[in-house]
Amino acid sequence: MKGVILAGGLGSRLYPLTKITNKHLLPVYDKPMIHYPVQCLINAGIDDILIVTGGKHAGDFLELLGNGQSFGLKDISYTYQEGEGGIADALRLAEHFAEGELICVVLGDNLIEKNIVRAAERFRQQGDGAKILLKEVPDPERFGVAEIQDGKIVRIVEKPKKPVSRYAVTGIYFYDATVFDFIRTLKPSERGELEITDVNNMYLEKGKLTFDVLDGWWTDAGTFPSLLRAANLVAETGANKLDG
Repeated sequence: MKGVILAGGLGSRLYPLTKITNKHLLPVYDKPMIHYPVQCLINAGIDDILIVTGGKHAGDFLELLGNGQSFGLKDISYTYQEGEGGIADALRLAEHFAEGELICVVLGDNLIEKNIVRAAERFRQQGDGAKILLKEVPDPERFGVAEIQDGKIVRIVEKPKKPVSRYAVTGIYFYDATVFDFIRTLKPSERGELEITDVNNMYLEKGKLTFDVLDGWWTDAGTFPSLLRAANLVAETGANKLDG
């Protein structure tokens, strides 16, 4: 399995911090934000990673991460997303890197307390389709929300005004190579983006979508309140533990 970290976008919600750097290079407690998704993938046994980035500061990732040897990685590759076309638009750039293998996709501003070892192993055993990771949250209207019946997802609704559950779809996804075929069929949403929720619902319609629920805390770090929350959580409890 290969790893893909999506670290593009302009980070406008964190302006003026992002006037001089990419959002994913901002500090979260004692490390740059991008270190946390890299460690998340490493903990899951993934040592070949692609960073999808963009904006005016993309070259800073190479200066910070190099070829990945300081992390014990086999390799880190890089590719560039022009503009802000959404998560699925960024992911499509990983097709050649994936080479038909299973992939684990992590949004660059997502942090978790523990790890995804069990979920990664279950997806390797699953062998095809997709798996998403859910987390019960107090504000599900901010995210894609999964409706679950009899232990299965029946639908996913993006940022619903009246959430059907408190289970948010986190920014960690597992896909087979079909994901790129699905992305090619997408049309931009009202936001002008290619939505990853539409991709997940395509797998759902095919009966090929499974889920796990994350242990420990999970947060994004894309706004000032969530960036502060992420730093406090890391300071208090740590992140990406190997024993979780």
